[in-house]
Amino acid sequence: MTYVRSVVPMRTAKIGNIALAAALIAAGIGLLVKPDVSTALVGDFVGIVLTLSGVFRLIGYFSKDLYRLAFQFDLIYGIVLIVLGIVTLTKSQNLLHVLSIAAGICVIADGLMKLRIAADSRRFGIRNSWLIAGTAALTLALGLLLVFCPAESVRLLTRCFGLVLLAEGVLNLITVIMTVKITKNQKPDLIEATFTEGE
Repeated sequence: MTYVRSVVPMRTAKIGNIALAAALIAAGIGLLVKPDVSTALVGDFVGIVLTLSGVFRLIGYFSKDLYRLAFQFDLIYGIVLIVLGIVTLTKSQNLLHVLSIAAGICVIADGLMKLRIAADSRRFGIRNSWLIAGTAALTLALGLLLVFCPAESVRLLTRCFGLVLLAEGVLNLITVIMTVKITKNQKPDLIEATFTEGE
């Protein structure tokens, strides 16, 4: 009998990550245009996005899509995001600086992983893998800026935070679209072995 792996987890992970990437892009643009938003609101948004991102990354990791590029490092990272998201939600009244540093660290880690994914994508023969690498390098640089060069002005810091969210959203959107391949007839992992009578 031939078993076929369900595409539901893969599709859920892909759609969920695309939706979160779109939310990050929208939030980033919003913070760039309107930097006077309250810190509590930003904290709640970041906490929700981190938690959902962690959940969808875990779903993606266990779904084992065809290429296995986008979610290959997401077991531990997904758990870390969920924990950080819950902590952020419960401590959303803290200063924007704390949220920015926490988000900056996550962006740095994600940028490094996406650089590795870009290298793997090139070996898979995925065209335009340089686009993932370039966006990952830019996002990584912005994450470092957010962590190590905190702005004195809250408005400027908010705009920097918005720019990082925008870059992270674009990076995740490009990565998921280019590297997550869903096929309806994908078979589950099997270890093939040949047995002869008497062994």
